[in-house]
Order: sequence, then structure tokens, then C-alpha cells
Amino acid sequence: MRLSMRRIVLLICCAIATMMVFHMGHHMWECQQIINENGGWFHGRRTHSMMKPETEEFVMFNSNHIEYRYSKNMPLIFIGGVPRSGTTLMRAMMDAHPDIRCGEETRIIPRVLAMRQVWSKSEREKMRLNEAGVTDQVLDSALQAFILEVIAKHGEPAKYLCNKDPFTLKSLIYLSRLFSKSKFILMIRDGRASVHSMITRKVTIAGFDLSSYRDCIIKWNKAIEIMYSQCMEVGASRCLSVYYEQLVLHPKKTMEKIMTFLDIPWSDAVLHHEDLIGKAGGVSLSKIERSTDQVIKPVNLEALAKWVGHIPDGVVEDMARIAPMLAKLGYDPNANPPNYGNPDALVINNTKRVLEGDFKIPANLKGPSVVKNASMT
Repeated sequence: MRLSMRRIVLLICCAIATMMVFHMGHHMWECQQIINENGGWFHGRRTHSMMKPETEEFVMFNSNHIEYRYSKNMPLIFIGGVPRSGTTLMRAMMDAHPDIRCGEETRIIPRVLAMRQVWSKSEREKMRLNEAGVTDQVLDSALQAFILEVIAKHGEPAKYLCNKDPFTLKSLIYLSRLFSKSKFILMIRDGRASVHSMITRKVTIAGFDLSSYRDCIIKWNKAIEIMYSQCMEVGASRCLSVYYEQLVLHPKKTMEKIMTFLDIPWSDAVLHHEDLIGKAGGVSLSKIERSTDQVIKPVNLEALAKWVGHIPDGVVEDMARIAPMLAKLGYDPNANPPNYGNPDALVINNTKRVLEGDFKIPANLKGPSVVKNASMT
């Protein structure tokens, strides 16, 4: 009797052990399948598949409880160019559109992109990252999520989101791969005007010697060449070059072209951005951004040719040689002053109002930003 009981207990224990082994084996098989799908180590080597961020969305609600969903597959808009080229005016006019939100410069996005470029150019650093399992795919996926979250969450939700960080477009090709449906607006301005503005307004830019017109013009030439060549490479369907002078002289025609390029319905509000500054859903301006005191005014001719007569003679004589991009972009390097064209009646009237002080200075340069229940799905 005792023996039979022992046998029974033994059989029960064996059955339990068998079930546990089967359960653990099945669980391990499921884990291995997940690892293989999402990327991990398999048979001593790293799998190449990645996590699937395409299934992830940011879900945000505005103050009216309207839901917005953002993902890497949305048509993000990137505005860039050499600083002092009209990027702030461009984004302010875009912000005036009821369906678009750009917001202030994030400042961090171009810095992270620059770090990514440094890592990719250093073979030694790239090897170390790969050995640590931080592959290009891992970096790209992480940057994709980071950039999207910064853009989505640093302002009010809107149907279309855009980012304005001037030097972001130095990574235009890379961004076009990260966000396959994104579009880019490259702001172009006469380099002499851009340089004069950054020097007289003391706008600190890494690598630019603000005590030297020559140095700044040479650096302008290099920066715009990098961005312009990348714009040309991604093609006209993804990148649009917008000349600051034409935006100022002919705002309606230029903005209509931009809205068509972006496939966004037209709104007259983009021609009167100054009326929406500091208002919820309108144009949010930071008091510390250098261009704010200019952008609070309606589109006008005030800054168009301020540079004429201020650049040293020696630099003027060498202009064609030290800034060949001027001619490539259609500017006459020997014209002082240049002929940019004739302004529209609206701009003439705006300029008159500005000179007479006949425009409202906004009381609040920072409109409320109400974001509720931000989540990821």
C-alpha cells in the first residue's frame, strides 16, 4: 500500500514537472519570437529588425477637447535657412493659419541632429556604438520619436505641425528619411542683408565672427550652400525655396504658392499675422527671440535694403569671389543697391503704417498653451 502511494505521488510530481517544463518552454518560445520581431540577440548575433514606431501615435486634446493624433507618418513641415533670413516671419505667417502650429524655436532639435552627424562621421565612434548595440537603426528610431514628441508637445495641438529651427535644414536629407511625408521650406535671403542683420543686431551664431563682415559672409555662403544642395537633392516635391524679398514684396502670391506646395487650404489670416499675436490658436512669440520686435509688425519694406552702404569697401569688391552662392541664387553681387522688385499695394500701405507707428503692439507676446491628456498609443 505504501509503495503504491509512493508511485502515485511520484506520478503526480512527474506530471506537474512536465507541465511546468512545457509551460516554461512555451513562454520562452513566445519571448524569443518577440525579441526576434523587435530586435535583439539570437543565436549569438543581433537581429536587424526594429521596434515598430509606426504603430505609435501621440494623442492630444486642445482646450476645446478636439482630438489630434500625431505619428511619424504625418506631413510635418520644417522651416529653415541661415539665421536672419526671414524664418521667423515665415513661421509667424504660417502660425496665423487656423490649421497650422509652428511655435517658437525649440533650439534643441538642430543640436541633436548635429550630434547625430558627428557620430555618423566618426568611424571609431560608430564602431563603439555598434558594439554596444546602438546601431543606426536604434539611433534613427530614437531620434524620430524624440523630434516628433518635441514638435508635438511644445505648443498647442493643431491639424498641421511645423518646426522652425534655422539650422535644422543642414540635416534636410536625413530628416526626409526619418519622416517620409515631411516637407521643407528653405528661406533664402540676400546674404549681405542676412550678415548685416546678424552683426548689427548682435545675433550670436556658432562659428560666425560678428566683428568681421568678411568672415560672416564666407560662413553664410557655406551654410546656404549646404542647405540649398540638400533641398535640390530631395526635389521640388519635398522642398520649396522661398525668397525673403519676394515674401515681403508679394506676400499673397508667395503664400499662395506655399499653401499649394503644402497642400493646405488657403486662409487670408496668413496675410495678417500681426492681428493674431498672443492669442490662443494664433501666433505665439517669445520675448527673448531676436526677431520678435520686427515680427510684431505687419509685413513691410523696412528691413529690405538696410545693409546697403554698411559693408566695408574691400569686402564689397571681393563679394563675387567670397560669396559665389549670391549669383547662384540669382542675386547680383555687384549691385549696391540691388533691384529686388516692386512691392504690392498691401505692403506699401503696411510700410506706411509702420513708419507712422500706426499698428498695435501686442500686450501679450505669449498666448496660452492648453494641452490636455497627452498620451501615446
